[in-house]
Amino acid sequence: MSSAEATESTHSRTPAILGFARRIPATLIFIAVIIIAGIAGQGLWRPLAGTPLFDVVAYGLPALEQGRWWTPISGTFFVIQPWVYIPTILGFWGMAYLEYRRGWRVALLYYWFGQLFAVLASALLLIGGRALPWPWAQQLAQTLDVGASGGTMACIAAAIGLFAAPWRQRAWFVVLGFAAISLLYLGTLADVEHALAILLVLSVDRSLRVQRTTVHEQRMLAVSIVVALGVIQLIVMLIPTNGPFGATDLWLETALPDVLFDTAVILVIAMGLWRGRRWAWIIAIVLAAINIVIGALAVLVRVAIVLSIEEDAAGSVQGDLDVTASAGILWLAYLIFLIVTRAAFRVWRRARSLGGTPVSVDEVKQMIKKDGGGTLSWMTTWDNMEYLRTSSGGIVPFQLRSGAAIALADPLGPAEGHADSVLEFIQAAEEHAVTPCFFSASARTRDQLPEGWQALTVADDTIIDLAGLTFQGKAWARVRQSFSRAEREGMTFRLTTLADVSWGTRQQLKAISESWVGDKGLPEMRFTLGTLHEAEDPEVRLALAISPEGDVDGLLSWLPVYGAGGRIVGWTLDLMRRRDGGFGAVMEFLIGSSAKAFSEEGAEILSLSGAPLAHESDVDEGGIASLLSRMGGMLEPVYGFRSLHQFKKKFNPRYEPIYLLYRDEGDLARIGGGLTRAFLPDATLRQFTAAGVDLIRS
Repeated sequence: MSSAEATESTHSRTPAILGFARRIPATLIFIAVIIIAGIAGQGLWRPLAGTPLFDVVAYGLPALEQGRWWTPISGTFFVIQPWVYIPTILGFWGMAYLEYRRGWRVALLYYWFGQLFAVLASALLLIGGRALPWPWAQQLAQTLDVGASGGTMACIAAAIGLFAAPWRQRAWFVVLGFAAISLLYLGTLADVEHALAILLVLSVDRSLRVQRTTVHEQRMLAVSIVVALGVIQLIVMLIPTNGPFGATDLWLETALPDVLFDTAVILVIAMGLWRGRRWAWIIAIVLAAINIVIGALAVLVRVAIVLSIEEDAAGSVQGDLDVTASAGILWLAYLIFLIVTRAAFRVWRRARSLGGTPVSVDEVKQMIKKDGGGTLSWMTTWDNMEYLRTSSGGIVPFQLRSGAAIALADPLGPAEGHADSVLEFIQAAEEHAVTPCFFSASARTRDQLPEGWQALTVADDTIIDLAGLTFQGKAWARVRQSFSRAEREGMTFRLTTLADVSWGTRQQLKAISESWVGDKGLPEMRFTLGTLHEAEDPEVRLALAISPEGDVDGLLSWLPVYGAGGRIVGWTLDLMRRRDGGFGAVMEFLIGSSAKAFSEEGAEILSLSGAPLAHESDVDEGGIASLLSRMGGMLEPVYGFRSLHQFKKKFNPRYEPIYLLYRDEGDLARIGGGLTRAFLPDATLRQFTAAGVDLIRS
């Protein structure tokens, strides 16, 4: 990047940052006041606790009982330790997001209601708790604290309610898990306030709705919970705890082997549950049962200690037993969840298909001819495709690559059954623990997806309408020039099939194709890009440019586009090859001549297809689209997708977006690996490495 470009980029970002800052004035004022209070009270560089100021501004049950009614407000703007300023300021992201989306009034309302409720409700809870023989509550009832975390946690909870599904539900589980673990095993006054603030918001906006979730979400939740249970074990091992169920001491030396073993088992279980494996579910059931039994035994020992007169023994083991019992309760809840969601874990081994009755390629071709298809539908008849027959009478073509089930183009079959086919494919993929997605799909499939799915434009289908096409006007000047030049040089156009050409012509076509492949560091791309092998299909037409000497200077292959009733309504461009040193305008000549010939046959459209990674993304399409655009630029020296896209503009096409459809951003890594293997199934690790080095150099 040049210095001028860097300066321009910096200037473009500056107004965006200022515009964002203008949208969150209340958040910025809050942070500024906290920093100013830290300077005035010297809390920025020394602990506030123990100073005379702390007793004046700190909130808690003792402060309220002594008549310091202002402390729930004054304590908001102070921080107890200098290092706590970092998480305190970072915690205001929820308020900033809430203010940006809903305005400063709503953000302030959530903050102050959350802060005051957290402080006052904690005091009320401790009034009742200290009346019981509950050491934890009695200790907290004598504690003072400062900080804004009650209000910021309320704002974070309210901000999560504005997230789109499924991220809203996932974020809620993270926040609730954090609050539960902190409360049960750390048990500070701040942890009580956090839990109460979250429960307040949860009861007000009801953004976490208990409903039937997808198989994918059930597996993700199962993994998250078992990992959280493992984290709890590490916390108890590494940090002395003092939660509502008792206190523990460090037991690193005595418990390390057990914890390491449990951690390894939990990691294995988590990986298996993520893939929906039945064996992982069984091991998780057994592990949960063991922890429940240990927890039950801890409860019995705890009762025996309480009934005994050996108070010294009770004091030495009571805390550990209480924590063990509480862990058993958590594992019991997890066991119930595993039993309820058992249908999500039925996969015994890595999926090699999605099941269903076999479907032949001939059956796929007949369905396309009978019910029609899109401009890319004929590509679903190529090698390496698998098919899922749906109950609506349709077929979903797909490839299973690197743990991703990649459906190509739109579902086939009667139009009224497409929506059911989309849902059945997603369900079958999730049941087999693979990631579903649709590649090169149209807007019709996009509109039939479940709520929460994402659409990313990966290319533009370039379509020429053949009705009334005359090549007149300035816009067609280059195509007319190719006709004139071809006539002067004696070039002839031939529309045929690969089976009908002579042996000599076939050898020329192979030589042209092999020469083109030889210039690349990677093999020919497949999936949506055909080769001469796919051109052997008798339904595929070849367009050849023949020189006066009989040499083939260029070739195109055209895939049929069927409408309902078996009528061909158009053709889609697939293979494009030219001979080195041949006729210069051969591609303009071939495409223009093909358009003439197909128009005379009664075809309605000519699709020049879409160049992968050559879509010109808009700012509104987001960061992922921008990343794909950058990847297209990196691959330009290797495959020339952008140059191809620019070339097709000569034919004045109209554009229809081609989409990658996926559940959420968390699936993109696996989908990316699957698409790489789909496009380059024969590439070796050495070729990938060499191509990566070349890209870095370029």
